[in-house]
Amino acid sequence: MILTVTLNAALDITYHLRRLRLLESNRVDAVAARAGGKGINVSRVLHALGHETVVTGLAGGPTGHVLRHELAAAGLRDELVTIEGETRRTVAVVDESRGDTTIFLERGPVVTAAAWAQFLHRYERLLPRAAAVVLAGSLPDGLSNDAYAVLIRRARTHRVPVVLDADGEALRAGVGEAPAVIKPNAVELGAASGSSDPHSGAAALRAAGAQAVVASLGPDGLIACSPQGSWRARPPQALSGNPTGAGDAAVAALALGLVAGVSWPAMLVEAVALSAAAVAAPLAGDFDSTVYRRLQETVTVETVAACPADVASDAPNGAAVTQP
Repeated sequence: MILTVTLNAALDITYHLRRLRLLESNRVDAVAARAGGKGINVSRVLHALGHETVVTGLAGGPTGHVLRHELAAAGLRDELVTIEGETRRTVAVVDESRGDTTIFLERGPVVTAAAWAQFLHRYERLLPRAAAVVLAGSLPDGLSNDAYAVLIRRARTHRVPVVLDADGEALRAGVGEAPAVIKPNAVELGAASGSSDPHSGAAALRAAGAQAVVASLGPDGLIACSPQGSWRARPPQALSGNPTGAGDAAVAALALGLVAGVSWPAMLVEAVALSAAAVAAPLAGDFDSTVYRRLQETVTVETVAACPADVASDAPNGAAVTQP
């Protein structure tokens, strides 16, 4: 099974409006509320694809109770640790007229040392059954920036590969523990590496310890720098919709690829196809299966000049291929 960790889980509320009017009253055409947070979204995608997954992390208060009830209704196995604080909420406002989304994120609860110790005990109990671990999302108040680094070290003692999707100091601290893959977006990559060039930034984070770096470039697809080579993967066209779960869908594909041992080009095709199909779905954690199947046949992957930390790829630079 693939274990996902969401330390700052949320009840995600999505509003759909025909048009968002700032500084005015807005009538909501449709609303949805569901358990969220990046790791939970990853588990939703894995579950929809038919793979075993377990959700762990922290949840508390009345909002946490609603979140856990929704997880059960979705058929997701819940190994969350109950805490005293109140689980946060997020609000995504989708403007149908413009095809864009505005997101409001609460900070979340303050996690005590006792709650963190209880979570670490639960995590250690789950690790022996995990084929891979996904650590994703922000850290709640009360946890130090090295929280993900601690979890990566513990996974390594069980020989379990880790996919890390974080930003800021939590990402920088985690990179030093050699996660199998890190998956920043372009902004997070630049902030963590100090470089505005994605390839240079990826090389810097590989040199800092990450075994592989996959950076999402929004509608322009993904770049990947790994010991086996460097690639750029693109969808055939940009899709409009709700991008809030796109990165989580890509992480699900990367975790599955690690477990299955597939080639990097094949893994990137899946990551781009799932990511774009998630944009076409109304809620984070979902994806449009028709779009997904179509893009599996049309995503292109090309080898690019290797990141300085990379081993040269066998494929010629610039050779574009379409992966089934």
